[in-house]
Amino acid sequence: MSSSPIIVWFRRDLRLTDHPALSAAAKSGRPVLPVFIHDDQVQALGAAPKWRLGLGLEHFAARLAEKNSRLVLRQGNALDVLQDLIRETGAGAVWWSRLYDPAAVTRDARIKSALKEAGTDARSFGGHLMFEPWTVETKTGGYYKVYTPFWNSVKNREVDAPLSAPGVLTAPDGWPVSDELESWQMGAAMNRGAGIVLPWVRLGEQAAQARLGGFISGIVDGYDTTRDLPGVDGTSCLSENLALGEISPHQCWHAGRRALEEGKKGAETFLKELVWREFAYHLMHHTPRILDANWKEDWDAFPWNTDAQHKKVVAWRQGRTGIRFVDAALREMYVTGRMHNRGRMIVASYLTKHLMTHWQIGQKWFEDCLIDWDPASNAMGWQWSAGSGPDATPYFRVFNPVTQLDKFDKDRAYVRRWLAEGYKSPSETAASYFEAVPRAWGLSPDDEYPAPVVPADEGRKIALSAYENRGF
Repeated sequence: MSSSPIIVWFRRDLRLTDHPALSAAAKSGRPVLPVFIHDDQVQALGAAPKWRLGLGLEHFAARLAEKNSRLVLRQGNALDVLQDLIRETGAGAVWWSRLYDPAAVTRDARIKSALKEAGTDARSFGGHLMFEPWTVETKTGGYYKVYTPFWNSVKNREVDAPLSAPGVLTAPDGWPVSDELESWQMGAAMNRGAGIVLPWVRLGEQAAQARLGGFISGIVDGYDTTRDLPGVDGTSCLSENLALGEISPHQCWHAGRRALEEGKKGAETFLKELVWREFAYHLMHHTPRILDANWKEDWDAFPWNTDAQHKKVVAWRQGRTGIRFVDAALREMYVTGRMHNRGRMIVASYLTKHLMTHWQIGQKWFEDCLIDWDPASNAMGWQWSAGSGPDATPYFRVFNPVTQLDKFDKDRAYVRRWLAEGYKSPSETAASYFEAVPRAWGLSPDDEYPAPVVPADEGRKIALSAYENRGF
């Protein structure tokens, strides 16, 4: 057993640097067998996240090849696949990085129990989060329900220093048969959108580290202001890479701390955003209902529209609401696979409050369209915007998308970048939207820009009236 291979089961941790499970396996001196399993949880991914995962796997396999290693690909039930690989290779251990969504937790617990019972060393490691959710507690031993106390609880905690990439990965005597990645057709549901989004992708850990370095060397100083301005390059854009573990939050945290010590004033805001991600996972761990039910249960009786095909919802989905901030943000998502955070708040608020539509409809749409989709952050973001989620400020926050545009996109740089209708010479990015979306939508840049399906002021009145009538 001391010389038997260690299977390192990769999931949302496609990196060599700062990977605790991989580092431990490499340090053991035993053969390391990197594996990725296309199971039912991978199959259930939306179109854009699945496509982006496929790109990430292809890139990561190439990185492993540089280490004289391979990424073995298998499809099927994860436990069955691992048991098959143990029989084929004589592996004595299976190690992996923890995931925290309920489906993954259930799967991993079952696998760990079965493998241990069979005499296999099954271990899970950290790495996806800086603070394990069960280690952050209130003074009374409970979990945090509001962000600011959570931040105050962890901001001075020690965060593990990032680990170096392994120098050597010992190969097994023989490699097991691997699926061909192309056979999985992970980009099939993207259709023609894949070619439009691809130039915006920043693939792999080297690109992620370059992104972080560029952000820390320049943008972070003004981040507390620029993060709210969608028309400027004012954010880190690291959500894409964090979602697949192409960079670790530890690496981001330590870079942010160094920037803070150097006097870069926006660095603390960046650190707070990293902890906001941690807070989402904290809530998902302690209250997994946040993924598929109202976090505040008294919202269960709220009369949201639940018809995803309602004509106003279709207009929202197509970026044709007649509200420029909303439409620009949705079109940014179709072209780049991402959406500016200020845009996400406006888009979500408009759907759930102006259109009185259930947050689950928006949540599912983002799950299908975002290359930086993250289960915890997506769920918490939608419920925060809807008013049904965790937040110290209650339901009556109704963003006015017109005044928000005046405040955060004064010169309309963001609008011009993403809206084509009404402009004699629309930008290339705005025109790309019509090449990315389904042909069945029948849209053209020559169309007239629509009138608002629900005007901003009218929508606020509708929302507040509905809340008051329900006794909120």
